[in-house]
Amino acid sequence: MWKKIVTEYFTFTKKERTGTIVLLVLILLFTLLPFLYPLFIRPTPVDGAAFKKEIESLKIKQPDSANRFAKNNFDEDNYQNYYQPTDKNYRNKNGKGQLFYFDPNTATAADWQRLGVREKTIATIQNYLSKGGHFYKPEDIGKIWGLHADEVERLLPYINIAQKENNYPQKNYEKKTYEAKSIDKPNYSNTAIDINTADTTAFIALPGIGSKLAQRIINFRDKLGGFYKAEQVAETFGLPDSTFQKIKSRLNISSTSIKQFNINTATVEEMKAHPYIRYNISNAIVQYRSQHGNFSSVEDLKKIMLLTEELYNKISPYCIVQ
Repeated sequence: MWKKIVTEYFTFTKKERTGTIVLLVLILLFTLLPFLYPLFIRPTPVDGAAFKKEIESLKIKQPDSANRFAKNNFDEDNYQNYYQPTDKNYRNKNGKGQLFYFDPNTATAADWQRLGVREKTIATIQNYLSKGGHFYKPEDIGKIWGLHADEVERLLPYINIAQKENNYPQKNYEKKTYEAKSIDKPNYSNTAIDINTADTTAFIALPGIGSKLAQRIINFRDKLGGFYKAEQVAETFGLPDSTFQKIKSRLNISSTSIKQFNINTATVEEMKAHPYIRYNISNAIVQYRSQHGNFSSVEDLKKIMLLTEELYNKISPYCIVQ
């Protein structure tokens, strides 16, 4: 039996032996190919002299004819370009000009030319003065664009600025006396209010309650359908707990009639509009009702897994079964 199994799995036909031999030859050929490659294909010789000649040609100094202000030369030591100013510079290196005492606020264009200032800089100075500019001290001419540091240093000793007169009329201001105003403190009501019927005026009469908070309390009450206990007022958005503790003793509920909804007929949108019920809860109520039929009592809501005991206690007063 074992001999038969070995014969079936380890005996090759003629085609299988031929294929195996061809595969082994190919593997051997591709393994030896990288070593045989240099024997058949020889690399092209590189002319070192020509390459060196090209490198030497890069070191030749070539002036930049396109640049009017500078020429780029080549440093033979580190092969990096450096900047060399041209002989024809945009500045007057000799600082030619006649020096005399002048006021930069009243000097004319001709005066600036005599001082050796360039025409473009003169136009800048006149444009500055025409727009309301003024030189208050000799060092202010250093702020003029185009006037270089050596030119400023040459002109500074000859600047004589006249004091600017104040031609504005002086105004006599009368001292006003202000009477101390007495601030009237609001008189808070000490009487209790019915939180289900009170209007904004009644809530504002409580300490710490302004018009905005009063309106928020009423809006929250309308969305709930009425309060069934005074502690619900503390859930109003923006009402500090310290303020609620001050007014808690003055909150009363005399009217217990609150707006209720029938959990057997209410839709998801109707229940979701209630501040205590979110979409997942309202949807779970409707789904449970469609699968198990109408609720026989409000307590059947406890059978819904998403409804916690705390949430049930909050919404049960607003639920009814009919």
